[in-house]
Amino acid sequence: MHLLEGQDVTRYFGGLAAVANVDFYVDEGEILGLIGPNGAGKTTLFNLISAALKPKPGKIFFEGRDITPLPAFKICRLGIARTFQTVKIFPHIPVVRNVMVGALFGTGRHMSSAEARRKAEEALEFVNMMADKDVPAGDLTLAQQKRLEMARALASDPKLLLLDELMAGLTATEMADAMAHVAELRSRGITIIMIEHVMQAIMKISD
Repeated sequence: MHLLEGQDVTRYFGGLAAVANVDFYVDEGEILGLIGPNGAGKTTLFNLISAALKPKPGKIFFEGRDITPLPAFKICRLGIARTFQTVKIFPHIPVVRNVMVGALFGTGRHMSSAEARRKAEEALEFVNMMADKDVPAGDLTLAQQKRLEMARALASDPKLLLLDELMAGLTATEMADAMAHVAELRSRGITIIMIEHVMQAIMKISD
């Protein structure tokens, strides 16, 4: 049984097919790379997996369960987390509180603020951002905001992580750090699908 599987996944916007009759799967522990030019439908596919959009037609299965009808928050609580091509942060609150959102609302279990903060700090430690935990998120660089999004996703305890252009706009050093983080996530048992335009990075790290 595949961890995630899509069957005949399709989504039109008006007369434009953004995703057409796509069959795909990813197995547990795999890093799957998704490439293609702008407008090819890569982010739309992520939106369909995470239920920001619904396939019409098509079905998506996670751990053998049809998750197509589920809303986004339930899919997150099953263990699918994501980052965004255009970062989506809460700019006026501190970094650590941005990440606490993932712990408090993404896991589906009740936890105290203290426990959520502990999980958030663990995630920030992983992405090397503990020094910035009290900084307003809007004051971060783009590279830092991307790492913040990864930390917030990790705080929800994902089994599958969808990374949308994590390395866009990064320097060579920042890119190397990001690739090391992705490899470490896989070693921790997290399966990854990543959209990337930086071919050097995605060809090196993808299965």
